[in-house]
Amino acid sequence: MTSVRLAAAAILLALERRRATLAAEVERGRRDIADPRDRALLLALTTGTVRWRQQLDALIAGASRRSVRTIDPRALAVLRLGVYQLRHLERVPAHAVVHESVEVVRALGAPRAAGFVNAVLRTVLRRGPALALPPRATAADPEATQLRYLSITLSHPTWLITRWLRRYGFDATERWCQFNNTTPDTSIRSVGGLAAAELIGELRSLDLDATPAPYAADAIRLPPGALGRVPAPLAASIQIQEEGAQLVARAVGARPGERVLDVCASPGGKALVCAADMRLPSPGSLLVAADLRSARVAVLAQTLERAGFFAPVVQHDARASLPYRPVFDAVVLDAPCSGLGTLRRDPDLKWSRTEGDLPALAAAERLMLEQAAGVVGPGGRLVYATCSSEPDENEAVAEAFLTGHPEFLPVPVCLDGPAAALVNARGHLVTLPFRDGLDAFFAAIFVRGYGA
Repeated sequence: MTSVRLAAAAILLALERRRATLAAEVERGRRDIADPRDRALLLALTTGTVRWRQQLDALIAGASRRSVRTIDPRALAVLRLGVYQLRHLERVPAHAVVHESVEVVRALGAPRAAGFVNAVLRTVLRRGPALALPPRATAADPEATQLRYLSITLSHPTWLITRWLRRYGFDATERWCQFNNTTPDTSIRSVGGLAAAELIGELRSLDLDATPAPYAADAIRLPPGALGRVPAPLAASIQIQEEGAQLVARAVGARPGERVLDVCASPGGKALVCAADMRLPSPGSLLVAADLRSARVAVLAQTLERAGFFAPVVQHDARASLPYRPVFDAVVLDAPCSGLGTLRRDPDLKWSRTEGDLPALAAAERLMLEQAAGVVGPGGRLVYATCSSEPDENEAVAEAFLTGHPEFLPVPVCLDGPAAALVNARGHLVTLPFRDGLDAFFAAIFVRGYGA
């Protein structure tokens, strides 16, 4: 077990040094761990610790009577892991958590911190509930009281929840924070020829609790960890894709006989939905999928090939003039963004993103939208999407584009069934975690006039 906790501490240290994302560091750390149970534990420890970091730091500060900023980074990483296990996990005996934490901080090359780690964790154990966190606030409390509860007890950055509070109020913001602090289900869809109902039947025959997703047609939900129990032959016919992302792909409305460009397509989930909607290969149909980095282009090609779709895969920079003529019936720009709508799945973004990042991200998104517009044919659709929660990257970008491009007109996103309720009065697809139980996604559609 100590080797898993040592790997977890190393991942936390790498995140503090801004070396990579949590997902990338976990993937790197899992390579040296053979036992699937230990690999699952590594994911649970790192994700949970990062998710609750602000709360854990408050407990560590209370138990040590010092600011976490003054603690050796190696000791702090181990303390965060230890306090997370003591406060949020029940299956590991407390004495084992303390003992292994001491061993891990020594293995990290900080033997002098071993006594400090031991003392702090034992204080957390001994004082328990006496290490008070801000109590639950109410909608009637002052904003400062609400912010302390939401930022510390529910572990979210103050700048972000201030924005949510002022847009949606306390109750919605609290539900949003609680949503982000839960382990997400896995959303999947079939790419192997099985209809959704057939795939659900296959999964249930394996005693897996597979259920139809509430909004996206053909989307299926599995409980956390269930995907690891799916046999390899069946797993090969499954694509992991968050339900909100599937809704964005459905909003494209790709049809047989159309030319469709997915500008930032990797890892390929939306391209697969478009390919299926186009019934590729079909006469006159063309799907071009592209991305910037070589590794992402390779993943994109593998995704399409695995599903049996042999579409052109291109490497290009979406911020520069695109190497195509204006011939596409639909151009999809799922723009690289802050990712603030996916904090449940990517909790490290809570601490790596800042409010100061938003202007530069929005500027890049406007530039990419400008380039994408140049290859839309007359009467063609331009679909702009993000997985951001923030209007700076969503409505503001859409409005700026329309102001500068009178040849494009906004049209409402068209979705069927329950998903139609996710389209707001302005015609945008907007999913809200506190309302819909989905990560926050945004999509807007613009149509180029025939005379433009």
